[in-house]
Amino acid sequence: MAAARAELSIVVVRSGGFTGISRRWAIERPDPDDDWVALVEACPWGQVAADRESRDRFTWRIEARVARRHHRASVPDRELTGPWRELVDRVQRDGSSDV
Repeated sequence: MAAARAELSIVVVRSGGFTGISRRWAIERPDPDDDWVALVEACPWGQVAADRESRDRFTWRIEARVARRHHRASVPDRELTGPWRELVDRVQRDGSSDV
C-alpha cells in the first residue's frame, strides 16, 4: 500500500492599510518537506485576538492545509511575529504572488 501524500497549500492575503489594496501569495507542494509542516504547526491558530484599535493597518488572512488538516486565522499586523512572521515570509519568498 502506498503512503498517503502530505499535500500542502498555504494562502496569505494582506489587506487593509491606508489604500485598502489586497495582496495575495500562495504556495502548493504535493509532498512538502518537514520544515513546512513544522512551521504550519508552530503557529498558534486558535489564539489570535481581534484588533479593533488599529485602523489603516494591515490584516493578514492565513489559510493552511496540510494533508487533511485545515487552519485559518486573521492576524492583525502587530501580532504578525514569531511563527506567523516566519510562515508569511517563507510563503512570500517561495510562493507565487497576485498583485
